[in-house]
Amino acid sequence: MGDGGPGGGRSGGHGGVSTVPEKSPAESEQSGPSAAIEARGLSAGYGRVPVLRDIDLEVRPGEVVALLGPNGAGKTTLLRTLAGYSRPTSGEIRLFGEPCNRVPVYRRARRGVSFMGEERHVFPGLTVRQSLRLVRGGAESIELFPTLADRSRHRAALLSGGEQQMLALALALARAPRLLLIDELSLGLAPLVRERLLDTVRETADRGVAVVVVEQNARSVLSRADRAYVMRRGEIVDESPASRWLTDLDGLAALYLS
Repeated sequence: MGDGGPGGGRSGGHGGVSTVPEKSPAESEQSGPSAAIEARGLSAGYGRVPVLRDIDLEVRPGEVVALLGPNGAGKTTLLRTLAGYSRPTSGEIRLFGEPCNRVPVYRRARRGVSFMGEERHVFPGLTVRQSLRLVRGGAESIELFPTLADRSRHRAALLSGGEQQMLALALALARAPRLLLIDELSLGLAPLVRERLLDTVRETADRGVAVVVVEQNARSVLSRADRAYVMRRGEIVDESPASRWLTDLDGLAALYLS
């Protein structure tokens, strides 16, 4: 498995039984604080094309949960459905304990959900300083990334890819989220930038924020995550502590390709 982890392969067939452990209600209540977001029996897709099937997932405050799987596994669709951009076809999503299947994106944002898509959500014509002034708390979030402070007068369009992603994360964190959903955090970025971004994600969770992150570099994200869900062909096929897969990356790669 290379530096990019096992995520570079295509999704393959799987004839085995899901290894996701079942939890009783009592076990779930004793496992920690109430979930920031949970999905039960969640299915979703685009039009009549199904993508997700019978997804069970939960993320608690203070956790970093890695969402892993090969290309085409449904990770982005799952994040977009949790964020409200796609509507479930069946099943339920609960946000901070309340049903939210029909709650629109802007209302989820008001409840504390912040979503970072794989496109870098910055304002190309504005400087770093101007961009952060648009969001309450933006001036403080720039302190997370000294590089941005040095580029505060530069327009976002002129920043490097890594600097743009730092700015996008700073903007997301400036909204003081309770739940942060991140898709392809370090796609195309240099390793040093990737590590800095993932360190910030870990620090964010340590302050009590629930985080779900899709990241192709399995080794890097697992070293910061608490748990990991592995997806294949629109289904979750494994849920484990991150430490399990961090010590068995070959086994994770085999699960991707089996």
